[in-house]
Amino acid sequence: MVDSMQHTLAFLPMPGHWEWLIILFVALLLFGKRLPDLARSVGKSLTEFKKGINEAKESTDDVVNDVKKLKTDVVDDAKQATGLDDKDPTR
Repeated sequence: MVDSMQHTLAFLPMPGHWEWLIILFVALLLFGKRLPDLARSVGKSLTEFKKGINEAKESTDDVVNDVKKLKTDVVDDAKQATGLDDKDPTR
């Protein structure tokens, strides 16, 4: 029985334009007073999410820059310690 229901439901077509309008109208009747508050809270949530993403990106960029600088400093120190420094005027 369940198997036949799944096959039947799997072949239902997507609602057309008129069906979507009726669904939208019923949703407005049921939730009309709460929709502006819901839209406002979704907008605030998206704004906070974008801020968080930007902060995380800036943080990772800072870490990458710090690692690159540290790598350059270590390579320069190693060259100086081994005497392979190209900037050494005594060579």
